[in-house]
Amino acid sequence: MLSSIQIHQQKFFQFISKLTKITTMSRGLDDADTDALSVVATAPPLSTTGSRKSHSQQLRTNTGTNFKRHPKQRKHSLDEASISVAMDGFHNPSDDEYGDGDFYPYAVDDETGGGSGYFKAPSRSAVHPGRPTAMELRPHPLRETQVGRFIRTIACTETQLWAGQECGVRFWNFCDAFEPGLGIGGRARRGDEDAAPFYESVNTSPTTCLVIDRASKLVWSGHKDGKIRSWRMDQQPEDDIPFKEGLSFQANHRGPVLSMVISSYGDIWAGFENGVIKAWPWDSVEKSLALSPEERHMAALLVERSGVDLKSQVTTNGVCSISSSDVKYLLSDNVRDARTWELLKVYNVDGQIENRVDVSEKDQPPEEEGSGKGGSKSKKEKHGGSFLQRSRNAIIGAADAVRRVATKGTGAFAAEEAKKTEALLLAFDGTIWTGCSNGLLVHWDANGNRLRDFHHHRCAVLCLCTYGPRIWVGYVSVGNGAVFSLATHGGIRGWYISSPGPLDNIFRPELSKREHMYNTIESVRIMVGTWNVGQGKPSPEALISWLGTQASDVDILVVGLQEVEMGAGFLAMSAAKETIGVEGSPNGQWWQDAIGIAIGEGSCFERVGSRQLASLLIAIWVRKSLRTHVGDLDVGAVACGLGRTIGNKGGVGLRLRVYDRIMCFVNCHLAAHLEAVNRRNADFNHIYRNITFGRSINNASVGVSSTAQMLRPATPVAINLDEGKPDLAEADMVIFCGDFNYRLFGITYDEARDFVSQRSFDWLRQKDQLRAEMKAGRVFQGMREALIRFPPTYKFERGKPGLGGYDSGEKKRIPAWCDRILYRDNRSSPSSECGLACPVVASVWQYDACMDVTESDHKPVRCKFKVQIAHVDRSARRQEFGKIFMSNEKISSIREELRCVPEISLSAEKMVLQNQDTCPLKITNKSNKEDAIFQILCEGMSAINDGEEPVYRHRGSFGFPKWIEVVPAVGIIKPGTAAEISIHVDDTHASEDEGAQQHWRAEDTRDRFAILSVVIRGSKSTATRSHQCHVHHRYSPKNAVQHEPSMKSFGSKKHQSSNHRSSAKFDDHHRSRRES
Repeated sequence: MLSSIQIHQQKFFQFISKLTKITTMSRGLDDADTDALSVVATAPPLSTTGSRKSHSQQLRTNTGTNFKRHPKQRKHSLDEASISVAMDGFHNPSDDEYGDGDFYPYAVDDETGGGSGYFKAPSRSAVHPGRPTAMELRPHPLRETQVGRFIRTIACTETQLWAGQECGVRFWNFCDAFEPGLGIGGRARRGDEDAAPFYESVNTSPTTCLVIDRASKLVWSGHKDGKIRSWRMDQQPEDDIPFKEGLSFQANHRGPVLSMVISSYGDIWAGFENGVIKAWPWDSVEKSLALSPEERHMAALLVERSGVDLKSQVTTNGVCSISSSDVKYLLSDNVRDARTWELLKVYNVDGQIENRVDVSEKDQPPEEEGSGKGGSKSKKEKHGGSFLQRSRNAIIGAADAVRRVATKGTGAFAAEEAKKTEALLLAFDGTIWTGCSNGLLVHWDANGNRLRDFHHHRCAVLCLCTYGPRIWVGYVSVGNGAVFSLATHGGIRGWYISSPGPLDNIFRPELSKREHMYNTIESVRIMVGTWNVGQGKPSPEALISWLGTQASDVDILVVGLQEVEMGAGFLAMSAAKETIGVEGSPNGQWWQDAIGIAIGEGSCFERVGSRQLASLLIAIWVRKSLRTHVGDLDVGAVACGLGRTIGNKGGVGLRLRVYDRIMCFVNCHLAAHLEAVNRRNADFNHIYRNITFGRSINNASVGVSSTAQMLRPATPVAINLDEGKPDLAEADMVIFCGDFNYRLFGITYDEARDFVSQRSFDWLRQKDQLRAEMKAGRVFQGMREALIRFPPTYKFERGKPGLGGYDSGEKKRIPAWCDRILYRDNRSSPSSECGLACPVVASVWQYDACMDVTESDHKPVRCKFKVQIAHVDRSARRQEFGKIFMSNEKISSIREELRCVPEISLSAEKMVLQNQDTCPLKITNKSNKEDAIFQILCEGMSAINDGEEPVYRHRGSFGFPKWIEVVPAVGIIKPGTAAEISIHVDDTHASEDEGAQQHWRAEDTRDRFAILSVVIRGSKSTATRSHQCHVHHRYSPKNAVQHEPSMKSFGSKKHQSSNHRSSAKFDDHHRSRRES
């Protein structure tokens, strides 16, 4: 009960407050007068004098061993605080059903900053203003949905995009790129509901690599089980029936297929672990493909037996000069003649050439005596030698070679890891590009000489892609007029190869205008709790009082604990475990289990993850109905204790996606003691700048499998920016909670107790260190805090309830609000509304302390947020993107201009050559503006006798028969210039029949024909124009001689490096779609 004096005092202060507002509005007052009246209005009630004791003295009198005799004393705890809060407009959500009734946001302390400083809200918009507009073939899936189905690689054909995943392969038809997603209720699994329609194969071993063979209309895939499988292009399987593989064979029995490449003659090359490189000739592959499905086993054996282990061919007396490291990258280039096989260049981890191996006569191992005199080689040896002689491939690769470290120090090791080669590319001009873990790009000429290297950014270069004169860093494949990227999370996007350009200037505003068509706003309620538990363990009733009674109407619960476990031995052991990636403790697990029981884990909530750093613990639970929209959990920790290594002080954090928006929660324990303000500020700054998020060992079960890690660089430090924004700066919402240890200053213990007992919290806030530091911009810059309307939460004597439990010992620590919860959303100003430009808007729903919990010297604090989240319906936006693309006249006009193919002329349309003849073919670019990208293919070949009509058939890859050389077959012609192509015929290896190889020259008198197609395209479109040149290889009897292939017949004749690359013509899909 309030005394009559206190009632009159309250009425007086209310009157003064109203008078201040009325007077200020009517005639205006000086700032000094207004401030004076404000101070009077918020001043604490005047205490009585004389013999009457202060209220704090009365509380101290009623404490001690007699506190059980005064149960009414607990009115000074949470119950009375809630009455005061209700008077200020607090709405108890339990009065209404969840989601119904009016929502009364909790007031925010205006002195605690906003959207500025460190935590300035990141820029968001419906369409990014600084990036070209992308087509999302597959939007970002949550990591949890990709277990067992993670996409590792992609490759494009003319009409399809193929993806290799952990359970097989899948493909998208470009004609379906703008179609709506299949939805969760459709045939797509969770994570693919918004992706464009696609088709999946039957389950196989995880796919590790893909290669496109356009001439054969096949996609070849390498797998973890050591098999190579073929898949037919342009097939249209039924929606619900997985499509099946074609030819498959066991390429390796001892490990996965790490890399693949197809030569210009259709031969298949593959790289494996321990430096193993194998090759299979096209002739055997072609025969196997011609067999019926019933003969599949025979077909596989035919290919397997034709394979050649190239590493064994360069092993002399048990010594091999090729590195024994994994062969992760293979490139094919036509740089040698038909009589020489050479492993040209092996790049080590630093991008330096490690060795050069020539297989020539002088390098061959000596024949054994038995076979050297009268014995003949086996059929397999003859076959293998013949294939090696015919091969025109150079292999450039074998990243992950043996690392050479000058010293054994950690610094040297980390430096070597940062330079690790992660990507390899052969450009159209014949040069080579490599990308490293530290972002370094290295440019080499075709002979392996280093031309230049440079940094554009410090992120790891995981993949490279080229088209014409352009090199794309971080992109994987080109097709359908677009360059496609595969993100580490599995999302697939495509950008038109003309980007950035005029098309983007139309797409951005048009897509922004249609924001209402794909913008969706969701409402999520989040509760964050913090408690310094002082190494204690609470009763179930305490956890229910703190969390259980309040969790029924929230969707996400985040709990931060401090001092879960202390002691010098434990802290030292925890620091040691952190260095080897081990975290957590039995006490931490006990707390998570106890909280789970209190909130109904299993029936209502699902535990998503946690992170413990010594005495600090943060954990998160999500309501099951929301779980499908929450994921990608990452964790982080920063120690601020002794030497910034001990975890008694520091921060632990969680980062996750909620409706595709990033939220971060950080639990902190900062430096203690009244005078350590600067240390606390420094601790926060250290945590903010150094916390980085990644996957936790404890939460690995919700991540992707180990195959997914193959896309990641070898060391995590390689992908962290040395210079740039910290992880927290890019989050849409950040919430800090914990024991910040900021105290009350300029006030005595007795004064603080008096103000607390009289509930003068507005007055006490003026003495709060944290509030003063935030107002001065020295800590938690840009964050907000709700108005504090509960008593200070520190320091209490254990077991004493109510306000009478404040420290009354010898030290008499001044009560303080040590335990706090701060937040920042996307708002740059309080008036900002939720939308794609401001996607996360949070309002405080409740902010209080649980004063009836007595198990620690701190009281637990909780804060409830109502969060509005604006997110994009990816399927709807892709459809809108397609409508703009198909219907906008300006876009159609620009695309027609970009589709321009330069005019060229050929010096000859027909050539008649005899054996060993060479004839130049001159290609002239008639355009004065555009580069002409040329690619020479063989559309068909035939061998006929006189008087017969040729019947042409295709080979793999570029389609070249063995008797013809085209150097170079790929290149770029500058405007107004010409390129000279060498056409050379040599019937030494023209036979397609291995069994009749020894005597075919005396028997085969047929002429040979080949149709060479010169495919021309511009640099801004994949539209093509073809020109033909007919090559007639006329039989010449005088050149017919006997030839016995032998392992010693490998010559050493070498041609200069060319620009021959395994690629093929592209058609612009949208043009063909419109014409059809």
